[in-house]
Amino acid sequence: MKTVRAAVQTEEPLTETALKACLIRSPQITLTAVEEAEVVVVGVQRVDAAALELLSGLPSPARARFVLVADGGWYAEPAAVVRHRVRAVLWRAEADAAKLVRAVRAAALGQAYLPGNVQGRLLDQLEHIQREVLGPRGLTASGLSHRDLEVLRLASAGMTLPEIAAELNYSERTIKNVLTSVQLRLGMRNRVHTVAHAIRAGLI
Repeated sequence: MKTVRAAVQTEEPLTETALKACLIRSPQITLTAVEEAEVVVVGVQRVDAAALELLSGLPSPARARFVLVADGGWYAEPAAVVRHRVRAVLWRAEADAAKLVRAVRAAALGQAYLPGNVQGRLLDQLEHIQREVLGPRGLTASGLSHRDLEVLRLASAGMTLPEIAAELNYSERTIKNVLTSVQLRLGMRNRVHTVAHAIRAGLI
C-alpha cells in the first residue's frame, strides 16, 4: 500500500505536536515538509476567508490537497473551499487519530471527507449552478456541452467519425469539429488522449 506524504501546519505548537503524533503512528503516512507534501493538515480556528488565505500562502506543491482541523464554525462558501483544494474538514473536538488518518488518506486519493451539512450545502450550490447558470447555456459542470459528452461517449465505444455522425444525425465535419474543440479546451494532445481523459475524469 502506497504511503502518503503528509505535512502539518499550524500556529499552535501544542496542536502541531498532537496532530503529528496522530499521523506518525500510521504506517500509511510519512511526515514530510509542507513543500514536499501530497496532503497538508492545517489547524485553523474556523473555516473562513482567513483560513483560505492561509492556504494560498503555504509553499505547498500545486497539486497538494488540504485537510483542515478547525476549532469550529464554517463561514465560507463550500465552492470556495473546494477551489482551494480542501478535501477534508474535521472539527477538533471530534477528531481522533483514526479519523485524521482516514481524512488524509481520502484527500490523497481525491476523495472528500466533509461534515454532512457541508456536503449538503455543496450539492445545493452545484444544483443551483447547473440549473440557473450552466443548464440554460447547454453546459454541464465539466464545462462541456451535452453534445460534447455524447460525442466523447460514442468515440470511447470505438465508433468512427462517420458512425458517430450517423448516430447523432450530424455531418462528419461537425463531429470532427466537436472533438477538436473539446481537445483544445481540455488541453489534450490528440483525440485518444481526450477520450482517455474524459473516462478518467468520470465525464463519460
